[in-house]
Amino acid sequence: MPLTEQDIAWSGDFGREYTDRSPGTPEDMDALYAREYGTTRSELNEKFLGRMPRDSRILEVGSNVGVQLELLQRMGFTDLWGVELQERAVDIARARTKGITFIQGSVFDIPFKDAWFDVVFTSGLLIHVSPENLPTAVSEIHRCTREYVWTMEYYSTEPASVVYRGRPGMLWTRNFGRAFTDAFQDLKRIRILRLPHILSAVEDQMCLLVKR
Repeated sequence: MPLTEQDIAWSGDFGREYTDRSPGTPEDMDALYAREYGTTRSELNEKFLGRMPRDSRILEVGSNVGVQLELLQRMGFTDLWGVELQERAVDIARARTKGITFIQGSVFDIPFKDAWFDVVFTSGLLIHVSPENLPTAVSEIHRCTREYVWTMEYYSTEPASVVYRGRPGMLWTRNFGRAFTDAFQDLKRIRILRLPHILSAVEDQMCLLVKR
């Protein structure tokens, strides 16, 4: 599909500024989560993926500089992949990690064959996909996973548009777990955790789904 307004923004200066202010190490990421949610990302990863075989092939779509994948690597996972739209973030991820594969690409055209991964996950990616393009993103994630879809995204009971960094048309909230199960009857929710922010009224939802 042609580049969307959001694609253009995230692959340009807007996206590079996001990378510059994002956590740059696993320690930074855990500290951010502790401040925001009162728990670390490492603790959440253990709750959701702790029993999963460590040779599971895992893809993060929207991997930025690879910190989330590095946290999974520290858990013992060995077959880790990232797809990221922004070229600079891919370059940084490749330079700062070892044993993780990063590819520049889009959630609208994930460059892997069907059911290639055991787990495909997002963390703060789907909120930046416009509602008219969300079905394509959800379909691509579903296509690439053999078994699990795992998401952590801003949550609201009804879809809502939110001005982000002074820009409309860049962030939307909804029940993203339901967006998957409404689109695909073979997906079943097996674990959901709502995560209210400590210092604001914002709420996230982490959701693990499995193909039945």
